[in-house]
Order: sequence, then C-alpha cells, then structure tokens
Amino acid sequence: MAKVTVKDLQERGEIKDKKVLVRVDFNVPVKDGVITNDNRISAALPTIQFIVDNGGKAILFSHLGRVKEEADKAGKSLKPVAARLGELLGKEVTFVPETRGKELEDAIAKMNDGDVLLVENTRFEDIDGKKESKNDPELGKYWASLGDVFVNDAFGTAHRAHASNVGIATHLPSAAGFLMEKEIKFIGEAVDEPKRPFVAILGGAKVSDKIGVIENLIAKADKILIGGGMTYTFYKAKGIEIGNSLVEEDKVELAKEIIEKAGDKLILPVDSITAKEFSNDVPNETHPWDVPAGQLGLDIGPESIALFAQELDGAKTVVWNGPMGVFEMSNYARGTIGVCEAIANLKDATTIIGGGDSAAAAIQLGFADKFTHISTGGGASMELLEGKTLPGLAAISDK
Repeated sequence: MAKVTVKDLQERGEIKDKKVLVRVDFNVPVKDGVITNDNRISAALPTIQFIVDNGGKAILFSHLGRVKEEADKAGKSLKPVAARLGELLGKEVTFVPETRGKELEDAIAKMNDGDVLLVENTRFEDIDGKKESKNDPELGKYWASLGDVFVNDAFGTAHRAHASNVGIATHLPSAAGFLMEKEIKFIGEAVDEPKRPFVAILGGAKVSDKIGVIENLIAKADKILIGGGMTYTFYKAKGIEIGNSLVEEDKVELAKEIIEKAGDKLILPVDSITAKEFSNDVPNETHPWDVPAGQLGLDIGPESIALFAQELDGAKTVVWNGPMGVFEMSNYARGTIGVCEAIANLKDATTIIGGGDSAAAAIQLGFADKFTHISTGGGASMELLEGKTLPGLAAISDK
C-alpha cells in the first residue's frame, strides 16, 4: 500500500510557498467550550509542524460531531480547537468561522509561508443536503480550489467518502500525513505481512460487529482469541449454557460456521465472571464454561486469562480489538487488564490496538505506552482489519 507521503511532497518541492490543504481529525470532546481531551489534536502536530517548518501554508479542515440541522451547530464550532492548537504549536492559528465564501478566501490570500489556518467545522455543510458527508462534487471541487496540494492525515474518517477527504483529493495532488502513514504501516502490514506467530484478540459485545474481521483473519492469523459479550453467542453455538448472558440469537448459526471454519485457530474463554445483574455493586462468581441460570457473564475468568497469556506467549504480531469484559466496572476489568499485561510482557513483538473501546481501555487502565501502536480510528481500523478498501485512503495518490 505504497502511498505518496507529505515528506515526498516536500522532496518534490510541493510544500514551500504552497497552500497545503490538510484534512485532520479534530473531532475532540468539547464541554461548555472547553476541550476535555486533546489527544487527536496532538496526534496531528507532526504533520502540521512539518508543513510549517518547510515553508508551507497549512490550511486545515476537520469535522466536529454530527450536524444535521441548524440547532446542532451549538457547541460544534472549531474555534476552541484553533485556540488549543495555537497553544500546542506555540504560534497563532487563524480561525475562519465559515466553510466557504469571501471571508475564507480573503483569509487564505493573506497567509504567509509558515502560517496555519483552521476552517470551520466541515459538517456545517451537512445542514443543507449533507454536502460534506455525501461527498458533494461541487463542494469538494470548491475546497480543492483553495489550495495547491492536499494532505490527508485523518485516519479516523478514512472509511468514509466525504467532500473534505475524497472530494478534495479528486482534484489535487494528494499525500498521506505522518499519522495516516503510521496507521497504514502498522495495521496494513500487520494483517497483510505479519511476523509470525500472528495472534488476533477480538472482544466487544456483538459478533455482528466483528464478522468481517473474524472471517478475514481466519485465513491470516495463527490464533484468534475471543472475549467480551460475543463469547456467549459462540457458547450457545457450542451448546454451552449461557444463563442470561448477552446473545445474538440471529447470529448463532453464523457462529457455528465460524467455529467449524476456524478449527483450532479459534480460542474461546474457559470460564466467566458472572453476576445476577449488570452492576458493579452485586456479588459476582466465577464459573467454568456453563453460566448458571439467572446469571450473566460480564468478564472472562482467571483460567481464561491464563489460557490467553499462554496462547500469546511467543507471538510476534498481535492485533487487539475489543475489551474482554465490562472494563468500565472495576469488578469486570480483570480480563482486559490481564490481556494488557500479557501483551505488555511480550518480547520483540509488534502489538497493535485497533481503536475504539479497546484503545480506551488500554489508555484508561494505564497501558498506553506498552503497545507498539494504538490506532486513532475505531471504524477505520475495523474496516482495514476486515480487508476492505478505505475510500479516504484509496483517494491518496499512489507512489
């Protein structure tokens, strides 16, 4: 998956004195005008700084939340993001409270080399006909007309064909930013060219969310470890009692097919932490295999943690997507912690978390620095693990 990178643009003389349009992912949590987590802003800094340091004019595009009607605009302006970005860069960032028109065009015309400008929330264009989200050709062409080259550094939206990624890239020489390049390298190479043994760990609530990933990885991984709520759909497929545990009745037959197809590659938990209610405040029990009537499984048990650690021992590539239990509740976080610890203890292994809840769990539980790579894109990383073509990625120029 050899794509042109922002460094390639610089080497070709396409950064200095140029207007560089950059799609970033500044979809950060904002409460009462205050950003509560700026990780996504920090993740984009290397690309922005590189453009600035090499004499380019950085013109940034991002969405923030979902905007379907005028009332949705409240609290969705990128103005606080511009202020925080300026603090992190140590320089002024011009914010334009428009997504098109004379004010935006004039502000860009006044830019000097090394300046940074942030355009208002691209999703404000969705109020009248979903022009951003449906990749309106006219909007993509207009935004492209504002610059000379395009850099896509927003992996989190790469699985969507929007005007601010695919639309712009259709009209300009385009490249991957450093964050996008990193995601392609780690997730793409892990799945397509893994160092072996290659172990995949899949958790979360539903089999239906991971069907494509499981089916793609059966042919590529050496082992697939299953945890989380989806365990009990597989249990039911094997005739194991599940009590009141979460189950997707309409996916039981599919689970049977997956079990048969995967053979001994598929490793299920051998015990569960159970309780009578979905609560951290009621007594819990540990049960091998069968979940008693009236109980529901909320985490993998100690024997499963030991089994998974054993299966991970010696692995050279590990991809993990989805927690092992209800990690937000302390009584049901042990399985996820155990998997984190087992991965952290691996020697000379490439270890990747594919975004979403598993990334949140690793960060919340203090294991963020123990992984080779934590993806910034939940949905995008899932689709890459499924082997799908990501529109935002495909639109970037090939080398």
